Amino acid sequence: MTGDGSDDGHEPTASRLPRPPDFDAIAAAAPASLDRRSEILALIGHLVFSWSNNESLFIYVLMILLETDEVSAAIVFATLNTTRARLDLVQRLAKAKIGDAALSRELDVLVGRFSKQTKLRNDLNHCMYTVNEKGEITHTQLMKLEERRGALSFGRTREMDGARLDEMRRAVEEHGALNRDLWACLPRLEAHLASRRRRRPETSPPGREA
Repeated sequence: MTGDGSDDGHEPTASRLPRPPDFDAIAAAAPASLDRRSEILALIGHLVFSWSNNESLFIYVLMILLETDEVSAAIVFATLNTTRARLDLVQRLAKAKIGDAALSRELDVLVGRFSKQTKLRNDLNHCMYTVNEKGEITHTQLMKLEERRGALSFGRTREMDGARLDEMRRAVEEHGALNRDLWACLPRLEAHLASRRRRRPETSPPGREA
């Protein structure tokens, strides 16, 4: 049996698969678009690298807010397996532990800046990349279902044009600035929590008189 229905008297079923790329033609044409493709891939790599480093700094934010050591904070961080859950914990602890309104607002702004950059990182990390016959990266398509006007569609498509590259460049710059601002905030946050601990009234162990 051939598997195409030709031996049982039925017409072959038309495939619903897209036509495979002409790999040889793309490979032959790709060197002409190497510079632009390399720029796109470098920007994606820089964004993922910077985003990951900035997310890891929230381990130290948790360490300070939980008043624990780095290993314990890292365990909490890793146990919460989504970025949103980690940031939610940071914000809830900040409301409970930070008594300085200005410092609380500063941390909230930093979390907001990071959250804004997370959307772009996710868009580029969880998508399909469309390559044309010249080997150029032309579009991205998100790997998720979206509901529009009651109908489901698969993944928004965006062009990889000059405006998109400018957006990525701005994001790389913002990650650099955010990294510096997070590092600057950490010692102030640590000093504030240490000050609150020193002012905290001592309590007697259960069963003993104060």
